[in-house]
Amino acid sequence: MSFAIRIAQQNFVVGDIQGNARKIIESARTAHAEGARVLLTPELALAAYAAEDLFLRPAFLQACDAALAQIAEASAQWPGLVLVVGHPRGISDDPGGRCHNAASIVRDGRVEQTYAKQRLPNYEVFDEQRYFVPGRGDCVFEVDGIRIGLLICEDAWFAEPAASAAKAGAQMLVCINASPFHVGKSAERESEMRERVRETGLPLVYAHLVGGQDEVVFEGASFALNADGSVAMRAPSFEELLAQVDATVEQDAITLSGMLSPEMGWESQMWEALVTGVRDYVGKNGFPGVLLGLSGGIDSALVLAIAVDALGADRCCTVMMPSPYTADISWIDARDMAERLSVQYEEISIAPQFEAFKAALAHDFAGLPEDTTEENLQARIRGTLLMALSNKFGSVVLTTGNKSEMATGYCTLYGDMAGGFAVIKDVLKTRVFALARWRNENDPYGRGANPIPERIITRPPSAELRPDQKDQDSLPPYEVLDAIVERYMERDEPIDSIISAGFPPADVDRVTRLIKINEYKRRQAPVGVRVTRRSFGKDWRYPITNKFRA
Repeated sequence: MSFAIRIAQQNFVVGDIQGNARKIIESARTAHAEGARVLLTPELALAAYAAEDLFLRPAFLQACDAALAQIAEASAQWPGLVLVVGHPRGISDDPGGRCHNAASIVRDGRVEQTYAKQRLPNYEVFDEQRYFVPGRGDCVFEVDGIRIGLLICEDAWFAEPAASAAKAGAQMLVCINASPFHVGKSAERESEMRERVRETGLPLVYAHLVGGQDEVVFEGASFALNADGSVAMRAPSFEELLAQVDATVEQDAITLSGMLSPEMGWESQMWEALVTGVRDYVGKNGFPGVLLGLSGGIDSALVLAIAVDALGADRCCTVMMPSPYTADISWIDARDMAERLSVQYEEISIAPQFEAFKAALAHDFAGLPEDTTEENLQARIRGTLLMALSNKFGSVVLTTGNKSEMATGYCTLYGDMAGGFAVIKDVLKTRVFALARWRNENDPYGRGANPIPERIITRPPSAELRPDQKDQDSLPPYEVLDAIVERYMERDEPIDSIISAGFPPADVDRVTRLIKINEYKRRQAPVGVRVTRRSFGKDWRYPITNKFRA
């Protein structure tokens, strides 16, 4: 005997409850027409993940309840198909107004049973204990005589929920998920789920969300594991589809099979995540396009290449804003890249505004040497011009600062930090260069080969805010800087441990000090795509006023 399972690996939109319900209904209609017996939706598919404080609003939960009832009523049209629908479920007597992170078994016109997630993560970007009450008990449902145990995301990262489902009679496990991306997370998931399979002896199907939501991205890559731990199915990453898993039952042994998409290298993972983040932030928020300052440097070049892959050239506008310190090669390279990608390109000199600002401040600054004040004036003039264009035409400004700069404060508040979405704020400078080289060697969206002029990649980085300026005049070499940031900020390694690993004490002290004293800047920065285990976003919550220095 055999039966087919379909996974709705789809891009749901937070708060678009009716749109999400329609997507689930359409998926169910297709799955039934193609002979599937089970349709799995991702965790909280009806609300989409993560709806944050919307989960605390009674009207939001009531709308989700109504949509679930609508799906249940529609399911009468698909006899024999079991839908596993992720949704929030209100709790009438919780004093904090919290709810359950739930999934319902829907079949033949009704909700048969509802399971509430038992393990609620409260680390990294997760804040589920604020919104949800943990559930109790198991959920085992039957399809063609096969008993299937249901888990929700974090449940499957612990042994007990899966073991309990097996004890309750489950012959296989399904797990619905909304697990945010970082580079390498897909391999971690498969490894952890392999442990559940090993412990229970049961095959497992892992259904995952895809798409971008503010700063987090979900990559899909749903998969299935056989009872021996082998990968039976792996869906593509960063792609919407109805993935199929075929279950064959022989003498009570269940064997799963399906497509096997290849695993991705870190560069392609990160690129797809950044593209997805930009595409969905712009699209889901209704912006007509994007606007960015194209300086002729590596950061803005990388952001432009990502934006064009995400949106197409016709929705990307670039502005070169030279100052008296802008090198001729920066003009040449910016024009060259704009031509390669066929994007709109404008030039607006900021020299007149810069002189006007200096004249306005001349009395107050009399007798004082020029310093970072005048450098920052240039960045703030550019930010003002970009925001004016954004106001006039509606396109969102993409900022171009990278993680190394955000960590150390090598960025100007209300200047190059001014904008609506910070595309590479979680990408260290060394990885900026690696991604630029990768994109020149690959054209995943057919937008244009070799889009970044080679000189942009090879010339020493410079903010070009004073004569002959180089980034490394103010910062340690990026290889050293990035390694310290990664150890201290992403891994929480103590300062003494980083020094013991061989990094120069002066560099470690300097970089970690800069990370601490620039928190006030990062609090005012736009959101951006999270691609590492820890970003300067939801998973970084440090006080601005802070005297702790270890």
